[in-house]
Amino acid sequence: MSSTTTLVKSGLIIPANTVGILYSFMTSTRVLSPPRVASPLPHHYYFSTSTEPLSIKDINQQTVQANYAVRGKIPIIADELRDLIEKNPASHGLPFNKIINANIGNPQQLDQKPLTWYRQVLSILQYPSIINQVNFPQDVKDRAIKLLNNIGSIGAYSHSQGAPLIRESIASFITKRDNGHYSDPHNIFLTSGASAAVSYLLQILSSDSQSGFLIPIPQYPLYTATIALNNAVPVGYFLDENNNWSTNPEEIRRLLAQHPNIKFKALVVINPGNPTGSILTRDDIVSLIDIAAEYGIVLIADEVYQENVFKGEFISMKRVLSELLEINHDKYRNVQLASLHSTSKGVSGECGQRGGYMELVGFHSEVRDVLFKLASINLCSVVSGQALMELMINPPKEGDESYPLYKSETSSIHRDLQARADLLYNAFLNMEDIKCNKPMGAMYLFPKLDFAEEDYHLLYSRARQSNLQIDDIYCIELLENTGICCIPGNGFGQVPDTYHLRTTFLPPGNEWIDSWGQFHNKFVAKYKSTKH
Repeated sequence: MSSTTTLVKSGLIIPANTVGILYSFMTSTRVLSPPRVASPLPHHYYFSTSTEPLSIKDINQQTVQANYAVRGKIPIIADELRDLIEKNPASHGLPFNKIINANIGNPQQLDQKPLTWYRQVLSILQYPSIINQVNFPQDVKDRAIKLLNNIGSIGAYSHSQGAPLIRESIASFITKRDNGHYSDPHNIFLTSGASAAVSYLLQILSSDSQSGFLIPIPQYPLYTATIALNNAVPVGYFLDENNNWSTNPEEIRRLLAQHPNIKFKALVVINPGNPTGSILTRDDIVSLIDIAAEYGIVLIADEVYQENVFKGEFISMKRVLSELLEINHDKYRNVQLASLHSTSKGVSGECGQRGGYMELVGFHSEVRDVLFKLASINLCSVVSGQALMELMINPPKEGDESYPLYKSETSSIHRDLQARADLLYNAFLNMEDIKCNKPMGAMYLFPKLDFAEEDYHLLYSRARQSNLQIDDIYCIELLENTGICCIPGNGFGQVPDTYHLRTTFLPPGNEWIDSWGQFHNKFVAKYKSTKH
């Protein structure tokens, strides 16, 4: 093997015995080169006099400015290092033999098995002719027949808002979940994951460049990226790390008062929290609904982790709003709420199936019609994802033939996730100069790198020289020494002069956690000064 290896996509030359050049890539503003065209079109096909390909200056600048840390520079490098290992398994020259993707909540990439109930029904939906050839439980066949009779082939477009049967099933689920408070299937939109719903909402609400969105900090970078794409304004409200990442409604009110020139359109709430793992109390939710009622802004409740609860109780924003409307209808009658859910998380982990829904409450019919138009432009969400959403919210019940296996599989996944969360949390507690809140839900930890500058002169000096932040350096060196890919906290937002990282606890086993602990000890020994 040559002493150097080229990572094609990023253009990096990685010495076989080190990947220290990762720093140069992180500080580079260069973007990926466009693919070469084998035979350019004749000159007269172009409107301009130049035959050069479009440059970055010629495209929509909102797309250039948008950043999505979860799949940013460090994950790009990690993917290329994985390719290097796979192509040179015996001679890649790296100090590890595999990449651990702790950067994204992608359970089935990290060995979570798909639920049998889902895949058996889906297999019949995909290939109905097998229904009499397979030895599946009768309730599996019955559900598949019901779906096929109502939605037809999943290879055909559905209603743009989603198949009516599935929307009715979701409405029944929401009504039951929220203690009998009614959900109207006409207000439910089936979407290709919750991300599509976020895109629709932010697109229609971004009426001009002064449209503002209150987002929690730390936040899921889908929000800042989508806001940037719509040339709108993100305004972050800080969650209180010292109080288990709770919200501070008074801070939100201060932000609303401090920005009179911004037209605030929505308040985003992520519950359970991503990346914090926190869960809002009922009082927290009431405070946020009060703000929406007072200022006339839309509430966007991102509740995709509602099944991932390890401590405390998830209470939906729809349920609390419904209860408040019964107590004081005049005060809350104009509150607009959009609630989101997905098949990607929970015990399903069906990220690639792209199933999701959005429920609207309190929206004017004209606004709802515009959302329907956006859904119609996209024709419909993925129909197999729609079916999977129905299977998730309407699973086998006790007494059904599939129930014992379904119950066993889902309970096992939930126990396993909680055990992994505890394992990584306890590991962080034992690492020097790291602080971490215990996760209550979701799939992530957001530990604080408590590296005071008076103790870590060398680290801060390196950060200044390389134009990187402290958490960038930590995550770069973690990847290059262990193969563990996680994301610097600055990609999610954090209080100034604090540093964090976001990691999932999804990877199985203890080996990668032990490797992280060993790396951390060496990192501290390398950078921490014993002299003051």
